[in-house]
Amino acid sequence: MKHSNTSDSIRRLALDGILTAVLVLLGMIKLPSLIPGAEFQLSAPYAVCLAASVGFRRYLGIGICSSVIQLMLGTHTLWNVVIAMVFRMAAGGIAAKKPTGRVRILLAGPIGTGCARLVLAALLQVPVIPLLAAAFPGMVFTAVCTAFFYPVFCRIMAQGRGDLCQKREADS
Repeated sequence: MKHSNTSDSIRRLALDGILTAVLVLLGMIKLPSLIPGAEFQLSAPYAVCLAASVGFRRYLGIGICSSVIQLMLGTHTLWNVVIAMVFRMAAGGIAAKKPTGRVRILLAGPIGTGCARLVLAALLQVPVIPLLAAAFPGMVFTAVCTAFFYPVFCRIMAQGRGDLCQKREADS
């Protein structure tokens, strides 16, 4: 019995490392937009799917590791990390709630982005409306991508036996 728990722990640690690496990579890739300041990161829908499938606490650990790596690589500043953590707390908290609802998962990313922009506006002491307006295309893109990514993400996670998707859907 003890061997099985050790094997599961090792498998989970390895999977979390892979999930962290993917989050780091997606956080560094920004898709351009026609509107200045409205670029989009694929890490947002990935993060929502991750929180919904592995749970909030595990997602938050993966996110913190991702932020530490990005700080060490110099691809993010403390400002980026603060905004990312606000997004993670809001979007992850919404997406990870049981039972997982499709509407909740679709809204988690835009709400997380909105909360992050509110905090950014307060920190920079600038009006929030222009920041939200610039983020709006990305919010829509996040919701659309999440709708497509989540079912695929659940299938992938089920193969790694590191998911909560099936457990959450069984609870609903």
